[in-house]
Amino acid sequence: MELKATSLGKHLAQHPYNRVRLLSAGVEVSGEKHEYLIPFNQLLEIKCKRGLIWGELEFTLPDEKVVRLHGTEWQETQRFYHYLMQAWQGWSEEMSAISAGVLETLVAALPQQETQARWLKQRELAELQQQIEETFSALPLPCSRLENFDNCRTLYRQCREWLCRGEAERARRNDVWTQRMLEEHADFFATVESAPLNLAQARAVVNGEETLLVLAGAGSGKTAVLVARAGWLLRQQQAQQQQILLLAFGRQAAEEMNERIRSRLHIEEPEARTFHSLALHIIRESSNKTPLISRLETDSEARRQLLVETWQQQCAEKKAHANGWRQWLTEELEWTVPESDFWQDHALAQRLASRLESWLGLMRMHGGAQAAMIADAPDAIRDLFAKRVKLMAPLLKAWKSALKEEGAVDFSGLIHQAINLVEKGRFISPWKHILVDEFQDISPQRALLLAALRKQNRQTSLFAVGDDWQAIYRFNGAEMTLTTSFHHYFGQGDSCMLDTTWRFNDRIGDIANRFVQENPHQLAKPLNSLTKGTRKAISLLPDDRLEDLLNKISGYALPEERVLLLARYHHLQPALLAKAKTRWPKLRLDFMTIHASKGQQADYVILLGLQAGSDGFPAPTRESVIEEGLLPQPEDFPDAEERRLAYVAITRAKQQVWLLYNRQQPSVFVEDFKRLGVPLLRKP
Repeated sequence: MELKATSLGKHLAQHPYNRVRLLSAGVEVSGEKHEYLIPFNQLLEIKCKRGLIWGELEFTLPDEKVVRLHGTEWQETQRFYHYLMQAWQGWSEEMSAISAGVLETLVAALPQQETQARWLKQRELAELQQQIEETFSALPLPCSRLENFDNCRTLYRQCREWLCRGEAERARRNDVWTQRMLEEHADFFATVESAPLNLAQARAVVNGEETLLVLAGAGSGKTAVLVARAGWLLRQQQAQQQQILLLAFGRQAAEEMNERIRSRLHIEEPEARTFHSLALHIIRESSNKTPLISRLETDSEARRQLLVETWQQQCAEKKAHANGWRQWLTEELEWTVPESDFWQDHALAQRLASRLESWLGLMRMHGGAQAAMIADAPDAIRDLFAKRVKLMAPLLKAWKSALKEEGAVDFSGLIHQAINLVEKGRFISPWKHILVDEFQDISPQRALLLAALRKQNRQTSLFAVGDDWQAIYRFNGAEMTLTTSFHHYFGQGDSCMLDTTWRFNDRIGDIANRFVQENPHQLAKPLNSLTKGTRKAISLLPDDRLEDLLNKISGYALPEERVLLLARYHHLQPALLAKAKTRWPKLRLDFMTIHASKGQQADYVILLGLQAGSDGFPAPTRESVIEEGLLPQPEDFPDAEERRLAYVAITRAKQQVWLLYNRQQPSVFVEDFKRLGVPLLRKP
C-alpha cells in the first residue's frame, strides 16, 4: 500500500518526499532524488495533519529527527494513516511482549535489597549499568516508547532507576549493609584493638571497594585500621592468611604492624613486608635464588668513597668534565670552588658526597637509559639536564660495575627486577588483598609494582592508608599526587576519612589543620580532637628563651612524660642539651630532626629554628636541575612540603607546643602562625 502527492501538491509543496509506501515492518518515503527507509523499530510517532488543501504525514525518529510528506489528497491520507497505524501498533504490541520478556530477565538480575548480603562495589554498579544500556540497545522497541506499554512500563522504570540513580542507590544500600555489619559484629570492633574502633574506623574496615583510600590524619589510628582490616577479611572468609599482603615503607613500621597482628589477631600470617622485602620475595620465588643486597646500600662510608673517587678521577682525566663540574657547582649550586684542581679539595669533596648520593639514587630509581631520562625531563630544562646526566654517567657506570663485581643488586634494581618478573608472568601473585601503610610516601616506582600485581589479577583489592598532609619525602622520590589523585592512578573506588585523633587537643589540632590547609592542593578533611586545649597549647616564643622554657617544664613534667625537641637539621641541636642530664636529671628529653620524628609522639614538643636564611625553616629551595628532571613536579604553592613538615612537627605533641623563632630573622611561617591566632610570648 502506498500514498502519493497529487501533481499540483507535488509542484506547490516543493518538498524532497512525495511518496510513502508501507512495508512489512516499516515505511519507505521517497521523491525524485531522495529515498528514506524508516523501520518500525526507529519510528517514535506518526502524525496525520490537514493543511488548507492537502494532507500531511509526519514521522518522528530518534534524536528529534522528523520526516514529512506533503501535498497528498486528504481522504487518501487519512485512509493510509489508518492502515499504517494498524500495522505499526500491531507490530509494536508483538515487540512489546518480546521486550517485556527481555526486561524481566534483566530485572531478575538486578541487586535485590532483601537478598543483599555483601557490599555492592562501584565496579559492579558500572558493569550492571553497562549491561542495562546494552540490553536497552538490543530491544526491538525504542526505549522512549516502552512507557506506552503496560507490560513494559514498570520493568523499564526499574532498570532506568539504576541508570539514573544507581550511585545514590548503591550508597544507600551499602550504608544499610554497613550498619548491619557493625551491629552483628560489634564484639569484633570492640576487641580487635586495645581500644574499641570508632565509627569512622569501623566503616573503613568493612568498606568493600576494590580500590579504597583511607585518609588518616595524625594520631587517628591508622595502624589499628590496617590490623582490623586484615582481621575482618579473615573473619568474613574473604581471604586466607596467605592471600593478604601488608606493606610498610620502613622495617620498623613493618615490625610494629607484625607485633600488632600477632598480639591482636593471634596469628603469624599475614606478615607485613617492606617494598624491598616484597621485591626480594618475588625474585626468590621466581628464580629460586636469593639476591645479594650490595653492601653499598648499607655502608654509607663505602658508598661515598666510591662516588667521590670516581668523581675525582673523572675530573682529573677529562678536562671537559672538570670544566662541566666547575660550571655546575659554581653557577647552579653557587658554591665557592678553588681555582686549581678543585676536585682534590677534601672539604668540597665531602660536601658534594651527599649530593652525589642523592642524584645517583634518583637516576637508579628512574631505571631507564640516559636517553629515556632526558626524554622524560620537562622541555624547559631538557638541554641543561642532558649535560648534567652526562656528567653523572661515569658515576652510574662505576656503581653498576661495583654491583657486578660484588654479584649484588641495589634497592632500586630489586624493585625494577620484581616488576619485570611480574609483568612477564614469571611470578604469579597469590594475593587477593593488598594493604599499604603510609601511602603518601609512595613513589612512582613502587606504584608500578602495585599496578603490576593488580594487573595480573584484576580482582585484587587495594586498601591504602595515608595522609597527604604528612607527605614529606618528595626528595626521596615520593609523589603526593599518587595520593591526592588516587583514583586517577589506581582505578575507580571509594575514599573515607578517619576523623578523630587521640593524640593532641583541639587547640593544637585547629592551628595545625588550618595551617596545612592553606595550601589548596591538600585534600580537605576534618580531624577532631577528643580533648580540649587552652589558648597557650601552642605558642610562639623567642629562641633565646629555650633554657628558661626547659627550666619551667622541668617544674611540672612528670617523669614518664616526654619532651621532644625538633629541628629541620641535625646540626641545629642546641648546645645546652649537652648538660641536660645534670641540669634537668628528671626531664625526659629527646632531640631529632622532624623527618626522623615521623610516627613519634611526645607530651611536649619544642620546634626549633623558625628563622630565615640558609639554615632556615622553611628551607630555601636547593634543587639542582637533576632533581627538577627526576623528582615529581612540586605544587605551585610556596614552601608546600616545608609547610607539611611543620604540620608533622606540631602534631607530634599531645599537650603543648612551643614554636621557637629568631627575633632578628623570623621565618615566614611566624607571620602565618600569628595570623592563625597563635599567641606570641615574651617568656615561657
